[in-house]
Amino acid sequence: MNDQETIESGEPIYDEEGTELGVVTGSTADGLTVSVNEEVEYVSNDESGTGETSENIDPSDHDPGPEFGEGYLMWRCEKCGEMGELDDGFPDECPDCGSEEVIKWKED
Repeated sequence: MNDQETIESGEPIYDEEGTELGVVTGSTADGLTVSVNEEVEYVSNDESGTGETSENIDPSDHDPGPEFGEGYLMWRCEKCGEMGELDDGFPDECPDCGSEEVIKWKED
């Protein structure tokens, strides 16, 4: 078995207790970018070892505000870029190209 686990965009991220913290939206040279659920407490890299924060950050500060329009969740195809609303649920595959690489996407 491989010691390294492959994590792809659209996969949920969980804490030790199994609570979903957010969804992977991409990767950088430093690690992963994650769209964080509103109820998650933000912790900086320096404070992550202690589990404590020196300041309380309002999660809504990271969401699109009225100056950018309202933010909402959609689905997005990683292969062709097609997007759609979640009114009919999360699709198993992209209706445009048939790819199964469909992720949750926050749009404003």
